[in-house]
Amino acid sequence: MSDARAIAKEAARASYGRLLAWLSSRSRDVAAAEDALGDAFRAALETWPETGAPASPEAWLLTAARRKLIDGARRRNTRVLSTPALTLAAEEAEAAMRDDKPFPDERLKLLFICAHPAIDAAIRTPLMLQTVLGLDAARIASAFLVSPRAMSARLVRAKRKIKVAAIPFDTPGEQDLASRLPAVLEAIYAAFGAGWDHEAGAEADHHDLTGEALYLASLLTQLLPDEAECWGLFSLMLHAEARKEARRKNGAYIPLSDHDISRWNTKMIAHGEAALAHAWRLKQRGPYQIEAAIQSAHAAARLHDRDVSNDIVMLYQQLVEIAPTIGAYVGYAGALAAAARAEEGLRLLDTLEAVRVENYQAYWAVRAHILGQLTRKQEAVSAYERATGLAQDEATRKFLMQKKSVLGAQHTGKL
Repeated sequence: MSDARAIAKEAARASYGRLLAWLSSRSRDVAAAEDALGDAFRAALETWPETGAPASPEAWLLTAARRKLIDGARRRNTRVLSTPALTLAAEEAEAAMRDDKPFPDERLKLLFICAHPAIDAAIRTPLMLQTVLGLDAARIASAFLVSPRAMSARLVRAKRKIKVAAIPFDTPGEQDLASRLPAVLEAIYAAFGAGWDHEAGAEADHHDLTGEALYLASLLTQLLPDEAECWGLFSLMLHAEARKEARRKNGAYIPLSDHDISRWNTKMIAHGEAALAHAWRLKQRGPYQIEAAIQSAHAAARLHDRDVSNDIVMLYQQLVEIAPTIGAYVGYAGALAAAARAEEGLRLLDTLEAVRVENYQAYWAVRAHILGQLTRKQEAVSAYERATGLAQDEATRKFLMQKKSVLGAQHTGKL
């Protein structure tokens, strides 16, 4: 019984996005597909512990959800043309199962559909994060600094818009793919970042989310091989993932400067370097390529004992020129401090709008670090307190608290 429940939970974790994308593309109704899939998972949790898990959990769930969709369409007196379309999809799915073909993965297609210009630009990334990548509304709301209730309402409206506006579920044309690409890249990177923002000990969730995001980024390079930013994002993610094993030691957070590089995945770093080189050859400068180049420089500094601090400053200068985000400016300030230009870094932080950084944890962590460098210890302690309060990861909180306590002891003359 416990094995069957475990298989059901694993199928939910591993297959939700693929199943939802397949069902949505056939039913052309994301909300209805979500409801049907939810019913299928509930049925699995009720049935499998008694009957045993099926040989192909995904196929079982697809069949159950597809039947729910057809039943729902009939109950709602769907137009005559809709039921044959659903029935045809059912027959197609059953034929695929009989032929034992690989399960189709249409998540990229659904990502581009969610980036349709008819959908409000502000909700496109959250919509992709929920429907394709499986993040719940509360987690998305936290990332976008809004209440879970408000985010849920926005997502419901977006799904209704897809249905009411009859947004086509066909694969977008080449021009549409290019225009919608930035939103898709943003969603994949946001999902990857959410995988890192896990609580200490939630490694399984982290692996699922970052692994899925990496896979989708890889698929993008195949779908759009001449788009340099696809390769830039893929390189950036590979560099970050290559250092995964060194980010924690016995549950404690380890900053990049203190990583045990023997725990880095050098093969993955090499793949990241190759992807970045390919992106540069396409001669289409973009923010993901520059961010990947920054990570490449960090890797070179540790692997080859090079001083790349000035190179990283120049890269951040380029980044804020083409993508002047708060995150880019905070990274730029940190790079200036690392290049022995802490005063410049602090002045840069002081130019940022207070309302935009008041709840941005990275800003307060970098500010605290720079103030500490400048021996403005009391101000640094206050900034560390703010950064600690905003940190969601327990290991990061402990790291910041330790930094604060060392500075506090120095300030009071105990060290």
